[in-house]
Amino acid sequence: MRTINFDMDGTIADLYGVNNWLDDITNSNPRPYIKAKPLLNMQVLARVLNRLKKSGYTINIISWLSKDSTAEYDIAVTKAKKDWLKKHLKSVEFDNIYILPYGTPKQSISNGILFDDEKPNRKNWEDRQTSNNIAYDVNNILDILKGLT
Repeated sequence: MRTINFDMDGTIADLYGVNNWLDDITNSNPRPYIKAKPLLNMQVLARVLNRLKKSGYTINIISWLSKDSTAEYDIAVTKAKKDWLKKHLKSVEFDNIYILPYGTPKQSISNGILFDDEKPNRKNWEDRQTSNNIAYDVNNILDILKGLT
């Protein structure tokens, strides 16, 4: 298990802390994805992730698009999420950035470790029969990652 996967919204990006985030998303405004503040110390996270990459880990993002969306809004959200990663984790070269339709089973995309704020995603990840997946919530992300180095 040498792959680490991160959800974004509610895990590393504080989408839900942006004022009027739900109204914006309902109205196809990508603002919350642009304005979300980091939920972790990004400098520390970047250092730890770069150390893990050097030791052979694959680092992925697996994040969903908006639940009710259009093709045009999906493009705007994908751009906003990738720009957010470039802004806050610019030194990290992710192996894969998967921005997927809402509800896509994340366990069908990758395996290994998943950090995700949604309990059903973590349960589905660990219930996958074909691998030894481990899923963590958003508590102690840095401590868990440092334990891998």
